[in-house]
Amino acid sequence: SETELPRLLADVGKLSHIRVDGLMTIPPMTTDEVQQIQIFTAMQRLYQQMQQFAPLKILSMGMSGDYAAAIRCGATLVRIGSALFGARNYPPPVSA
Repeated sequence: SETELPRLLADVGKLSHIRVDGLMTIPPMTTDEVQQIQIFTAMQRLYQQMQQFAPLKILSMGMSGDYAAAIRCGATLVRIGSALFGARNYPPPVSA
């Protein structure tokens, strides 16, 4: 949670073999760009606030359907797998 994140970052910062490099969010699936921007803007704000607790470098947000809004809101990493490889086709579950 946002309220627990500063303490978590401080605690993890004391560990010698673990490093938090950034934050990531995946918003609800929507084509409503206003809603996307609201979520990404809130995450950008949180990312900036957390810089005082850890030297974060990565703000991962946005996927194939909303990457443009994520980039406008400061994303440093986007996940665009389906734009590159197409939609996933999962095989039907095997019945026992």
